[in-house]
Amino acid sequence: MNKVYGFEDECKFKYGEKIFKCFSESFNLLPYATLIGQEYLVMHGGLFSDDNVTINDIRKINRLNNKQPSRQGIEMELLWTDPQFENGRSMSKRGLGIQFGPDITKKFCDSNNLKCIIRSHEVRMNGYEIEHDGYLITVFSAPNYCDVQGNLGAVINLTLNDKQEYEMDCQTFKEVEHPNLPPMHYSKNNFGA
Repeated sequence: MNKVYGFEDECKFKYGEKIFKCFSESFNLLPYATLIGQEYLVMHGGLFSDDNVTINDIRKINRLNNKQPSRQGIEMELLWTDPQFENGRSMSKRGLGIQFGPDITKKFCDSNNLKCIIRSHEVRMNGYEIEHDGYLITVFSAPNYCDVQGNLGAVINLTLNDKQEYEMDCQTFKEVEHPNLPPMHYSKNNFGA
């Protein structure tokens, strides 16, 4: 993905190959998901093609041995699946992973004692969207994605209150000016000009 979307070439152009290799090694060691306060599961993509996957299965993933996820299984699904409006599961519109409905999200949250799943991976015009009856939040932090979407960016802050309960605050923001380069300038697959 770093090649396709130009990150590799931008790093090499601006800072040299050594910095890109440092980024790559760092990315390869990042966890696929994190659990906040045993209540909020945070990931990039979404849920699974198998109802039997649990938080403990996610914990068992060894990122030190598996630096690149396979094209199937829970690692790939943590990265590339997306929600859908309808109950059940369907094939992904991306050609990789699946789409999962509100019933799948609720079942996963209930069986893992979660309040909510927080994920990214898709543009949301208002920067974030509360979905699946409040059990799923998609937050997208890249405003005006690829300089063409016109979307807001957003972040979610979770703060413990005096009662030791999490309070959620979603903050949105607009893009900032950047150098006068066309969108996807550093990509090599005809995305850039």
